[in-house]
Amino acid sequence: MKTSLLTDSLDHFLRYLTVQRRLSRNTVDSYGSDLRFFIDFLQQQGIADPAMITAAEVRAFLKDCHARELQTRSNARRMSALRSFFNFLVFQGKLPLSPAAEIDLPKIGSALPGTLSLAEVDLLLAPLAEDETHPLRLRNAAMLHLLYATGIRVSELVNLPMQDCSLSSGHVRILGKGSKERMVPFNAEAGARIAVYLERGRPVLLGRRGGNRFLFVTSQGGAMTRTRFWQIIAAMARSCGISKTVSPKTMRHSFASHMLAGGADLRALQMMLGHADIATTQIYTHIDTSRLKDGHRKFHPRG
Repeated sequence: MKTSLLTDSLDHFLRYLTVQRRLSRNTVDSYGSDLRFFIDFLQQQGIADPAMITAAEVRAFLKDCHARELQTRSNARRMSALRSFFNFLVFQGKLPLSPAAEIDLPKIGSALPGTLSLAEVDLLLAPLAEDETHPLRLRNAAMLHLLYATGIRVSELVNLPMQDCSLSSGHVRILGKGSKERMVPFNAEAGARIAVYLERGRPVLLGRRGGNRFLFVTSQGGAMTRTRFWQIIAAMARSCGISKTVSPKTMRHSFASHMLAGGADLRALQMMLGHADIATTQIYTHIDTSRLKDGHRKFHPRG
């Protein structure tokens, strides 16, 4: 049967991967699964011979995968399998050229950033108890509030000079990537936390050392580091019972997605985040859209 030409070629290819290339069983099985998916598509198009495969069929296959809303990462893996299969067929003399030679691999976009819900943010930013006056706790609370209030990068947070945080105007001056300066506002709650830290936390941490120009300091009197704050925020999340992995970037992403959900202008958000290209900011519109889709499926009577 004509249909056996494709399946025979696949069997020979998988045998080659196993015997000649000595790939693992799992890898060979993965190649086989992806290529059978492609062969099924070809047979539905009436294509039974490898010699009939052209770039048009490969593009139609990728378009079909996209229409089925299959993950881009999976499509990239399938395309990689196709390239290897076609190269094998060219080597075997069953194809003059690879039909995938001029087709780019599907771009694997960055995964949508993880965010916290408003309820989870409330847990993290809960008011300190009356007896929680330790200078480190005051500092950590101030840092966390400022991070969520502004969406600045963790490197910008830990390197923020004292003089660039204005409690009177409610703004921080940020010198971001490429030495580009921007002014980012923060809310009254963050301002209040910073004021308490400046009054009762920072002087204790510095002791008699003084002279540190950074807003947030350690118990040794030095500047806070990105790694140390990463550890602190993860521990704070665990202590609140939040099961998600929480990092400074999580707070930045949460700030952005919550601002958009509240009706913030995309251009204004771009300025606050310090994105050079608005396309970078637009990823947060995808988050909001995905939430709309989830809500539609959940609540629509015919969802």
